[in-house]
Amino acid sequence: MQLYEQQKLKVHNSLTGKKELFTSLNSGHIGMYVCGPTVYSNVHLGNCRTFMSFDMIFRYFKHLGYKVRYVRNITDAGHLVDDAEDGEDKIAKKARLEQLEPMEVVQRYTVDFHNILEKFNFLPPSIEPTATGHIIEQIEIIKVIIEKGYAYEINGSVYFDVVKFNETNDYGQLSGRKLEDMIANTRELTAQNDKRSPQDFALWKKAEPQHIMRWPSPWGDGFPGWHLECTAMSTKYLGETFDIHGGGMDLKFPHHECEIAQAEASNGKSPVQYWLHTNMLTLNGKKMAKSTGNSILPDEIFSGNNEVLSKAFSPPMVRFFMMQAHYTSILDISNVALLASEKGFNKLMEAINTLDGLSTAKETKFNVLTWKQSCYDAMNDDFNTPILIAKLFDAVKHINLIKEGKEFINVSDKALLKETIHNFVFEVLGLENKKSSAADTEKLNGTVALLIQLRKAARENKDFATSDSIRDQLVALGIQLKDGKEGTSFSIS
Repeated sequence: MQLYEQQKLKVHNSLTGKKELFTSLNSGHIGMYVCGPTVYSNVHLGNCRTFMSFDMIFRYFKHLGYKVRYVRNITDAGHLVDDAEDGEDKIAKKARLEQLEPMEVVQRYTVDFHNILEKFNFLPPSIEPTATGHIIEQIEIIKVIIEKGYAYEINGSVYFDVVKFNETNDYGQLSGRKLEDMIANTRELTAQNDKRSPQDFALWKKAEPQHIMRWPSPWGDGFPGWHLECTAMSTKYLGETFDIHGGGMDLKFPHHECEIAQAEASNGKSPVQYWLHTNMLTLNGKKMAKSTGNSILPDEIFSGNNEVLSKAFSPPMVRFFMMQAHYTSILDISNVALLASEKGFNKLMEAINTLDGLSTAKETKFNVLTWKQSCYDAMNDDFNTPILIAKLFDAVKHINLIKEGKEFINVSDKALLKETIHNFVFEVLGLENKKSSAADTEKLNGTVALLIQLRKAARENKDFATSDSIRDQLVALGIQLKDGKEGTSFSIS
C-alpha cells in the first residue's frame, strides 16, 4: 500500500475558499501546473518563494508515492508592461534598453532563473515548456473559441467576449468578482480601443511595425495574449481537466480567471480541480519594489553584497526561513528574522549530525511512531510546514536529551527517527546539510576581521601601500571591504 492511501491530505482550494480532501483524478497520478517566470530580468525573491512552495508540494506528493507530472512554463514571448492591452512588452523593452535580440534576453534570464533555483535545491519540473514553443497550439485554441462564439476579431486582433461568456458561465468565480460590479467600476472605452467591453481581454494582438516579437496567424502578424499560453500548455501536457494549478496570489485575477474562461469556452469543462495560491513576500514590512529601493535579489542574500542585511545567508538557510511560514501567509524578510532563523537551522543540523553517534538502550522514552504520524498530520493539513518544523524541533529536544544521557532510545526507534527526519528535512522540505558551514563562516569572519585590523593599523601608520595591498588582495578573492562611520565591514561577491 502506498503512503498516499494511508495519509489523508487536505488542501485549501482557492476556487471554493475551503479546505478539501485531496483526491486525484487518476488514482496514484497527479497533474500539476504552475505559472513560471517571465524571463526579462533576474528572478525576484518573491517569485522564488512561490516556486519553492510548489517545489515542496511536488516533493511531498512524490514522497507519498504519487507519480507526478509537474509542468512549470517559461514565458518567453513577452507580455505587455503592467499586463495592459497596449504598449511595449517586457522582453522587447528589455531588449531595446540593452540593445539585444529578444531571445538573448530570454536566454540570459532563463539561465539566471535555473541557477538560482539550483542553489535553492529545487527539483526540476517534469516538463518546462515555453510560450514561443507553443504558438501553433495557442492559435488553434483561438480558432475554437471564435468558432464557439466567445471571441471576435477586429483590425488584426482577437478578443475574448467576457459578456457573452458570462451569459452561460461564471466569469469571476475564482476571484469572487461579479461582472456587473466590474463593468460599473470601469471607465468608458475610448474611440481608439477595438474591444466591445472593457472586460474583454486579448487572445491575439496585432503587431505594430516596430514590434519585434511577432508570428503569422490567420488574423495577420501578431503575438498571443498573456493568458493564452498557460491554457495551451496545461491542456496539452495535462489534459482538459487536471488536478492542481498553482501560482502567486497576484495571478488569481485576471490571469487565472481568464485561464478558466478560455478553457471552459474551448473545452466546455472546468480545467482544474484544486487551485492553490501562495502569498507575498515583503521586505522589512513593506512590499518589495525596485522603484522604491526596497528589494533584494537571492544572490545578494547569498553573497552578503547588499545594504539591507548584516551578513551573508546560505541558500539552505534561506529555504529553511521560507518554510517556517505557511505558503498562504505573508512572509516578511528582515535581518532580525534571518538571524533568528539561522540559529534554528544550525540547531536542527547539529542535532541531525549527532544522530548516528547516539547510544542505544533497551527502551525508548518517547513514542517515535506517534511523533512520526504528527509530522504527516502537519503536512496533510494543507502542507503546513511551520507545524512540521515545530514537530522536528520536538525531535531535536529528545535527541539532545538522549545525547546528555537524560533519555533513552532503542535501536529500532533510532533507525525510525533517523529515517523520518531524513524524509521530512531533506526529501520534503528540500533542505541541505552543509556540515561545518557555520564553523567555516566563523573562521572566515575571524580571518577577515584580523586583516581589517592590520589594514587599519597600516593606514594609521600612513603605510598606504600595505593598506591598499590588503584591500586589493581581498577584492581579488571576492571580498569587498566597506568603510563607514562605525568601522569597516565586508561582503562576499
